[in-house]
Order: sequence, then structure tokens, then C-alpha cells
Amino acid sequence: MAMTDVLNAEDIKKAVGAFSAAESFNYKKFFEMVGLKKKSPEDVKKVFHILDKDRSGFIEEEELKFVLKGFTPEGRDLSDKETKALLAAGDKDGDGKIGADEFATMVAES
Repeated sequence: MAMTDVLNAEDIKKAVGAFSAAESFNYKKFFEMVGLKKKSPEDVKKVFHILDKDRSGFIEEEELKFVLKGFTPEGRDLSDKETKALLAAGDKDGDGKIGADEFATMVAES
């Protein structure tokens, strides 16, 4: 499944472009711009599974670094600081990774 099966390609392009500058990533604004916030819980889970590259059931710190590339190959890598901030925002149970429910909560809170 591709990200464009769930989200609008133009929305993805605009959202990724809006955060192309280093240290500019804001997950709340990004999830809203990309249209994820308006999606059903099922669609949010689909996006989670696309971002979970190793199919572990979690999005680990290493996968978070490439979160924008998960939406489009043109996306940049997040900085270490941005990656750690994203992990801290999503990792509610402190296990060092973001599960599907934690991801859904992040999207809903954005």
C-alpha cells in the first residue's frame, strides 16, 4: 500500500514542502496539513503500518528519522533533535518506540 492510497498526493507534497527547512518539523501541523487528522481510525492505522518499515508493530527512533520520506521520497530526514522531539511526543509509555495506539493518539491530539 502506498501513502497516496490513503492521503491526497497534493496534500502530501504541500505538507512535506512546508517543513523542508532543517529544524522546522512540527508533527501537529504536519498531520493536519497532510489530511491525516480528518481520516478514520482505520486510515490512521494504515498510515502507521506504512511508516513501520520493519513491520515490528512499532515506529522506532530510526524509522522516525525518515518519517517524511515515508510520505514521499522527496522528504528530508529529520534532525536528531526533531526525531527525539517526535519520539517524546508519541511515546506515552516510555518504551522508546511508538505503537499504533500511541500514533493514533498523536494524530488525534494534533
